[in-house]
Amino acid sequence: MVTVIGVRFRTGGKVYYFGPGDMEINSGDHVIVETARGIEYGYVVLGNREVDDSKVVQPLKSVIRMATEEDRIKEENNREKEKDAFGICQEKIQKHGLEMKLIDVEYTFDNNKILFYFTADGRIDFRELVKDLASVFKTRIELRQVGVRDETKILGGVGICGRELCCHAYLSEFIPVSIRMAKEQNLSLNPTKISGVCGRLMCCLKNEEETYEYLNSKLPNVGDFVTTDDGLRGEVQSVNVLRQQVKLIVTVNHDEKEIREYKVDQLRFKPRKKKKKTEVEDAELKKLEALEKKEGKSKLDE
Repeated sequence: MVTVIGVRFRTGGKVYYFGPGDMEINSGDHVIVETARGIEYGYVVLGNREVDDSKVVQPLKSVIRMATEEDRIKEENNREKEKDAFGICQEKIQKHGLEMKLIDVEYTFDNNKILFYFTADGRIDFRELVKDLASVFKTRIELRQVGVRDETKILGGVGICGRELCCHAYLSEFIPVSIRMAKEQNLSLNPTKISGVCGRLMCCLKNEEETYEYLNSKLPNVGDFVTTDDGLRGEVQSVNVLRQQVKLIVTVNHDEKEIREYKVDQLRFKPRKKKKKTEVEDAELKKLEALEKKEGKSKLDE
């Protein structure tokens, strides 16, 4: 076991572990640490705690010091300079006639580098733009192309639920989401109904996946034939996953058919087989999943 703290450098960014040394650091504090990008000002989201050695990427860097008031003021000044840099970069993009959309600008704490995040439909030759920006800011320039999920994560917004977007609020990394999760939860497979602001499948489809998988495993499939506790045999017309109830079409009184509702514990049937993750059930699922795969892996590290 090793004692660490968790530090985040941007809203909704990835949490990195650092060694607190002899300091007692609590959640909500600000610290100065050394990263691969240089000296950074970070927000502590996890105070001193012990974690297993396997969860820590070695070598574990130590916290340089607690942030001071001067550091806080410098960080605020950097945020102001980012606004100016954003406007300057927009002008340079128009000057060079580049088909790219500037999303965000980030100064490192020590002003050793400026990162410009942008989106574009394809590859962009921005070498002349980098030279132009370097001549203006007199420091290292990095342009980083990101996808639509990362764009939404950076800019933030409000989802159809009326709450702040999960990716911007607290999700450190994007969770793999599949169209099968929507099907498992009996949601509409219309992409406009299950897609988020970014146009990709909503991250929250993952939230209740395990619960629905467990509940569905206790129910028969629509179209299956089951036997009831009162001796009738019927075809499953529909199921209510949350209430664990099943509607059956049963035959009574010499070929007269009725629709009756039973609780799942009143039925006898073969348990549903667990489907393989790689199984594709119909052409519609294939088509929707192909759209999702176009996004590819996230290119944003933090």
